[in-house]
Amino acid sequence: MANVIATSFSTFNRRLLSGAAIALVVAGGLYVTHSSSAGQPAQPAAPAIPVVTQTLATQKVRVWSEFSGRLFPVDSAEIRPEVAGRITKVLFDDSQIVKAGDVLLIIDPRPYQAAVTKAEAALATARTNADFAVGDQKRAEGMIASQDIPQRTYDERANAVRVAQANVKSAEADLDRARLDLEHAYVRAPISGRVSRAELTVGNLVQITTGAPLLTTIVSNDAVYADFQIDEQTYMESVRTTANGRDQERQIPVRLTVQGEKEHVYRGTIHSFDNHIDVASGTIRARAKFDNADGALLPGMFVSVSMASGNEKEALLVPERAVSFDQSKKFVYVVGNDNKVAYREITLGKEAKGQRIVTDGLASGDRVIVDGVQRVRPDAIVNAKELLPVGNEVAATDDRDARTPR
Repeated sequence: MANVIATSFSTFNRRLLSGAAIALVVAGGLYVTHSSSAGQPAQPAAPAIPVVTQTLATQKVRVWSEFSGRLFPVDSAEIRPEVAGRITKVLFDDSQIVKAGDVLLIIDPRPYQAAVTKAEAALATARTNADFAVGDQKRAEGMIASQDIPQRTYDERANAVRVAQANVKSAEADLDRARLDLEHAYVRAPISGRVSRAELTVGNLVQITTGAPLLTTIVSNDAVYADFQIDEQTYMESVRTTANGRDQERQIPVRLTVQGEKEHVYRGTIHSFDNHIDVASGTIRARAKFDNADGALLPGMFVSVSMASGNEKEALLVPERAVSFDQSKKFVYVVGNDNKVAYREITLGKEAKGQRIVTDGLASGDRVIVDGVQRVRPDAIVNAKELLPVGNEVAATDDRDARTPR
């Protein structure tokens, strides 16, 4: 009996729970139906995206082209001995700055001093003999007039004068040579600049032969040349059609930077162009000259050389930060009069004034987004602020490289 009652009670509980579940589902359905039928509130419009724009306008610019180059000294000299002998003194330190005429080394001068003394004595003898010959001829002139001596004797005395005078000139030449050798015993700097190390030191014997030994080298350090190669197209566009003659070529500005020192820019001018284009490489050799008063530029350095065009031209410039890339394509976002963003594919030229020249895709008056590019898409509505001249610049504050509005 108890089992029957328990079974009936369990069945009743299951039916009661099932009914409650159905009631909840119905009630939920009524609630969902009621909620879905209610009117949705209107979604607020998306806020305009703050950006900074720059209105493009044509400007007069010089086009800059960049090349790789090497530095060379304006003047350089290899110091080799001009007389034989033993080195007795070295009068410079490695890498010392010397002036033209400074004595660098001394080769034993005693043999050359003795040669000078001997040559001076020989010259004195020759001059004495010449004086005697001249006097003898004058006496003969008086005697030939009175016919006290034959004509042959007079001619012999006149010839003796000419021989004596020739001997004087020969002795003078010997003395000059001896003095020059003595001067060469004191090895002097032929140019001003920085001297290298002494390749031969005190006690070494040097000989005057073909390929005389190198004593040291000197390079000028007040200016340097930068040699580089310009492709034919750049030469024709930037130089040939704009610079007429060497004087105008030497007014073309050039900039130089050394590897690892991009912030330090040296400024110079073109010194010369070669007289032909290399048919193998399609380039022409160019040489620029730079002041080097501080001696920081060393011959042999690998450098980057930027050359400007011969004159200014009208061009449309766009800041580098405004340009985006899509694989091989380059594009910018522009803002229309309705503050709506539009996509523009562009073609870029060379660098000028820290910006890029636009050769296709934009026109004067276009408003290009320069800050906030990462936050916009085509057809987005923006709140644009114009980029003002330096000193009154405005920029988006959310960009990583943005400037604070003033």
